[in-house]
Amino acid sequence: MEYNKLVAVTGLSGLFELISSKSDGGIVRSLEDKSSKFVSNRLHQFSHLESIEVFTNDENVNLTEVFLAMKTNGSSLPDANNAKEVKSYFEKVYPAMDFERVYSSDMKKMVKWFDILSKNNIEIKLSESKGEEAVNEVPSEKKSTASVKAATPKAAAVKNAPAKKINTPRKMA
Repeated sequence: MEYNKLVAVTGLSGLFELISSKSDGGIVRSLEDKSSKFVSNRLHQFSHLESIEVFTNDENVNLTEVFLAMKTNGSSLPDANNAKEVKSYFEKVYPAMDFERVYSSDMKKMVKWFDILSKNNIEIKLSESKGEEAVNEVPSEKKSTASVKAATPKAAAVKNAPAKKINTPRKMA
């Protein structure tokens, strides 16, 4: 099981492995009890763990950095039901976290999720494709100014175009 396939589903506790996705939802497997089920997009939203960021005093950091700090700390996890213990734990483990913008419920989720990941022996790391995308974006930003200027008038022309009428009512005779 890979870290990049893990999702959090709104309205459902725990973490899930995304097995398959469809246009109207996805099939997920719980990491806690290994049960599989279909989850509808109409009722729930999926958040990949790789895409979740945490507020810090400087720049936002990916959730993996917080998990790695929790892993290297080595101290035992606090009781997830006690907000004061959880906050003091994160003050020791990740002091750069912005405690005014990160709610105690979010910190409790991070403790529960880290516990689930450690019980399932999942290696916490970002997929390499994100790093490759960042490397590929740098050369594309160095395009010549002539090509940027040529593309700008086209975009402006599209914005100035009149709005298209959609579903105009039929006239009855």
